Amino acid sequence: MHIPLFAQLQDNTDAARQLLQQTAAAANVEPVIETISVWELIQNGGWYIMGPLGAMSVLAIYIIIERALAIRRALRSEKDFMNKIRDYIHEGKIDSARNLCAQNTSPISRMLDKGISRIGKPLKDIEVSIENAGKLEVYQLEKGLSILATISGAAPMIGFLGTVIGMIVTFHTMKISGAGVEIAQLSGGIMQAMVTTVAGLVIGIVAYVAYNTLVARVNKVVQNMEATSIAFMDVLDSPAK
Repeated sequence: MHIPLFAQLQDNTDAARQLLQQTAAAANVEPVIETISVWELIQNGGWYIMGPLGAMSVLAIYIIIERALAIRRALRSEKDFMNKIRDYIHEGKIDSARNLCAQNTSPISRMLDKGISRIGKPLKDIEVSIENAGKLEVYQLEKGLSILATISGAAPMIGFLGTVIGMIVTFHTMKISGAGVEIAQLSGGIMQAMVTTVAGLVIGIVAYVAYNTLVARVNKVVQNMEATSIAFMDVLDSPAK
């Protein structure tokens, strides 16, 4: 009776040894890492949410690039531009001063051209015409910035809307599945909730930062225009040497 018992113990030991070897072999196997592309993430977010967010991102990028280039051109000024204008006005060369403004396509030159065209009228009228021209130039520089501000606020809210929809889908799946719900059945709604949130926040953050940056640069242009208009009025008010 001892021999069968010993044989049974030996078989159990062999089986345990084989199980340990299989476990060790499985532990040495490198895990397979599945990657997901950006397009797959967009598809998981749902076209009814990712579509508007995609349109907002394209519009925001266009406004950022277009306004940045326009403001950069507005900040570019010709060297000694104001000194040349002063010399032309003191020498009575009004046409030369206007031609110089026409050659320079900056908002400052267009504003000064409006003031030069009013030379001979009371200084108050000239000052008002310069202010009106300056307001129009600032309005042109700020074109599209309100849309960018709207995108910075609306994109995160649309993303959160996708989050709520995704969670509703998840809870609905849990409700109709009962106690036998699988995690794979819930992954679609949870993925949609996370993807739309990330997309909305990314677009909103980029638009918000770009909006404030562009507004700061527009304010710099406004300061340059104000300083130039003051210098121009001083030229008209001071006698020629």
